[in-house]
Amino acid sequence: MKAFAKQLLLQHQVFNAAAIDALLDHTTVETFDKGAVVIQEGRVCHKCYFVLKGCLRQYRNVEGIEKTCGFYQETDQVVMYSSYFSGLSADTSIQCMEDCILLSGTKAQEAAMYEAHPATDNLVFRLLSDDYRKAEEYINLLNAYNPEQRYQALLQSKPAILNRVPLVHIASYIGVTPESLSRIRKRIVDNAGKV
Repeated sequence: MKAFAKQLLLQHQVFNAAAIDALLDHTTVETFDKGAVVIQEGRVCHKCYFVLKGCLRQYRNVEGIEKTCGFYQETDQVVMYSSYFSGLSADTSIQCMEDCILLSGTKAQEAAMYEAHPATDNLVFRLLSDDYRKAEEYINLLNAYNPEQRYQALLQSKPAILNRVPLVHIASYIGVTPESLSRIRKRIVDNAGKV
């Protein structure tokens, strides 16, 4: 499994071969069944993850309704930084939409990696920067685009997502009801037929 992990990590622009070897020496491969909650809203996030195989959904419970705010697939990192670094409760949950294989690490494993491989000390900063960029893109998506544009942007950035998660979660992610998403999808198909 570590060989498979190394192949995937090589595809990620943040890692070089030395960083990958150090990371694999100080992480654990974990498997989760479809439906498993990897990070629970209201609990402290003690691990950070890297998706080797599978698809996960990030959501928040708002007055009893789950609001989807992110999707993760192969080569994405998954961590609730505000909880992981501060020890405060996570404000969102992460759930497996499929059976998943994740590379996991704790703060203790991270510290051991830095001690054994000082050259990896900027790795977390680079991963944080990548996640910050994605968060900015999502905020911009919500604030500057209408639901149809949000849907098209999601399909552009994660084209396989329609085959991996129920449409109800995609509707939640772009901020519409499932019925509105159906109308958006129909309009896109109808407009494509006119071209």
